[in-house]
Amino acid sequence: MSAPVTDDDDWRADIDATDAAIIDDYQSEFPVAERPFRQVGEALGIDEAEALERVERLRGAGIFRRFGAVLNPPVIGSSTLAAVRAPEDRFDEIAEVINGHRQVNHNYRRDHEWNMWFVVTAGSLETRDRIVSEIESETGCSVLVLPMLTDFYIDLEFPVVNGDRFARESTESTTVDATRISETAAADLSELDRRLILAIQEGFPLSKTPYRDVAAAVDAPVADILSAIDRLSANGCIKRIGCVVNHIVTGFDSNCMVVWDVPDDDLDALGEAVGELPYVTLCYHRPRRPEQGWEYNLFTMIHGRDPEAVDGKIDELAAEHLAFEHERLYSTETLKQTGARYEEIVGGE
Repeated sequence: MSAPVTDDDDWRADIDATDAAIIDDYQSEFPVAERPFRQVGEALGIDEAEALERVERLRGAGIFRRFGAVLNPPVIGSSTLAAVRAPEDRFDEIAEVINGHRQVNHNYRRDHEWNMWFVVTAGSLETRDRIVSEIESETGCSVLVLPMLTDFYIDLEFPVVNGDRFARESTESTTVDATRISETAAADLSELDRRLILAIQEGFPLSKTPYRDVAAAVDAPVADILSAIDRLSANGCIKRIGCVVNHIVTGFDSNCMVVWDVPDDDLDALGEAVGELPYVTLCYHRPRRPEQGWEYNLFTMIHGRDPEAVDGKIDELAAEHLAFEHERLYSTETLKQTGARYEEIVGGE
């Protein structure tokens, strides 16, 4: 279990303008080509070897968590946000048990009665539910299961080489495209698609020829891999390709999940409107669980460097957009953070 990472005011000390461009401009739309770093270098006025070296150095410094594809678990298989009430005297023990499951890819302590929040991602609904049942059995804790029902807005891509107090402080708006999520839906994946997703789920190789390296790993022609990645991006299985920023290292450590009790009839309109606000990095509909005392159905996330500024934006959100009962669940410790990890993926030709 990792300790909280504190903001280092000097994280930008060794970053020049070219590094800044890589960090802020290549979180997505990284070239899908046999020699992607050559294209990046040409765009930045440096050679291929230097472009690769800079990404390697930024990853080594912890500014990037990984390089590769950001997968979209609700489209590929089945995932859910979940929470437990972990007694303080057993907190570390319970975190270790939960984190021991490969299918748990995020886990945070939050300042709430439900104090441990994690994500379970699996290749099928059956596997997901089995993992949840195992966690309940192994910890003795009841699990609050909150699968996503509507994705109003989810995008953790935002510029960080700046003095912003909260994400996208200088951005006027974002584009919302609400997507309904079916727990039983399965992506139409070919055998190659499934092998490819399993091969890239923890990132691409950092080399001049990452796609060729992936092709060799799955025993497929590189042209087929490039086509498959384009196809998986088009159908939503891959959200973006690029350098995944570590927001904690770059100072965004005042991050708050706000849960709202929104009238069901108003949920879609309000979710889409709130999702357009640039400072809202996540906005989605999850089910109420009244039998477990959970009455909230709209979730928003705000990432920031300045806790007072984040609280101010939540106040603004409540006053101008969501005048309903809500609770603020600040993340106070990162217990686990990885990309989605699948052992198998259901769905095929």
